[in-house]
Amino acid sequence: MMENEKIALVTGAYQGIGRGIADMLSQNGYRVIYSDVFPEMEGVEYLKLDISKAENREAAADYIDKKYHRLDLLVNNAGVACKVRMDILETTEESFDRLININTKGTFFMCQKFANLMIGYKSSGKIKDYCPRIVNIASNSSYTSSVSRGEYCISKAGVSMITSLFADKLGEYDIPVLEVRPGIIKTPMTEVVTQKYDKLISEGITPTKRWGTPDDVAKAVLAVAEGLLDFSTGTAINVDGGFHIKRL
Repeated sequence: MMENEKIALVTGAYQGIGRGIADMLSQNGYRVIYSDVFPEMEGVEYLKLDISKAENREAAADYIDKKYHRLDLLVNNAGVACKVRMDILETTEESFDRLININTKGTFFMCQKFANLMIGYKSSGKIKDYCPRIVNIASNSSYTSSVSRGEYCISKAGVSMITSLFADKLGEYDIPVLEVRPGIIKTPMTEVVTQKYDKLISEGITPTKRWGTPDDVAKAVLAVAEGLLDFSTGTAINVDGGFHIKRL
């Protein structure tokens, strides 16, 4: 490891948006720890991590602390979609609990665990020019009703509040916390609804008439990582081709 090399941890980095983020950070000078629930990942530094499990979060923090003694960027990307889309009048507690446990609770306690590590590193004064940051990956579903997957919308709305809470608390430590809200992004998670979104995009659901890519999201994360948005702590960056614009 080079002196003052910046360390980033990206959760859910096996594929899709997380992989795009991790790869772009790696290409821009970060030593990236790819993490996910899969057993292994070749060619990168990989850490198996189920964010919904306290022992996994503890182990990840211990690994980073002992090996690198610093963490410059935490990207909370790990999350799941509904196994089966069901109307809110029919969905199950099992589905609801699964999404809240991973998407919301997991993200909250990842923020808590690594925020405390970052505060410790800053207060020690041992790391020169240390400016850690946290990025949470939420969704346009944080504010958009989708009654066939209500538990997903609720879980991502929770992520948005987590961003606000930690941005508020960590402001006193000068640790920016920002959020990226992807829109319709071409990933393995959206493959099952390709035909639906192809039609919606062609009909103009987004001003920019194309699918988003993991690179589109990664560029927003890189801007945060590079400190270009530090004074915008608590802000949500929409990476959605203009979906969020209210139009007549």
